[in-house]
Amino acid sequence: MLGGFGGLRVPGATELVAAGSKTIEVRVRYPHLADMAAGDTIRFRIKGTDETCDVLVKQVTAYPNFETLLDGEGPANVNPSASSEEQLASIRAIYPPEKESLGALAIEIKLLDTPSPTV
Repeated sequence: MLGGFGGLRVPGATELVAAGSKTIEVRVRYPHLADMAAGDTIRFRIKGTDETCDVLVKQVTAYPNFETLLDGEGPANVNPSASSEEQLASIRAIYPPEKESLGALAIEIKLLDTPSPTV
C-alpha cells in the first residue's frame, strides 16, 4: 500500500521526516487508517515543493490519546527539536478534543529514499 500524507501541519515536521530524524508519525486513529500495517509505504509531500519522500511503516501502535502516545513512544522520536509539552500543545492545536477522542496512532517509520521531485 502506498498512502499519501500531504505536507504535515507542524512546521518543520516534513523536513524531519525527509532527514530521517523523525521516526514516529502521529495521526488521529481515523477509520481509514485502521488497516495501516508494518510493511506499508507512505509518501510524504514536502509542503510548498514538488519534492516527496517515501517511508516504510515499521509498526503501528494505537493509544487512547496524544499524551499517552508521547509518554509511550518518547517525544524525541516524534520531534527531536521540541519538548513533550511543546509537542502536546502543537498536536492539540491541530486536532481538537473530538478528534483526539478517536484515539491516536504512533506510526513508526523509516526513510526509504532521499527527497525527489515528483514526476
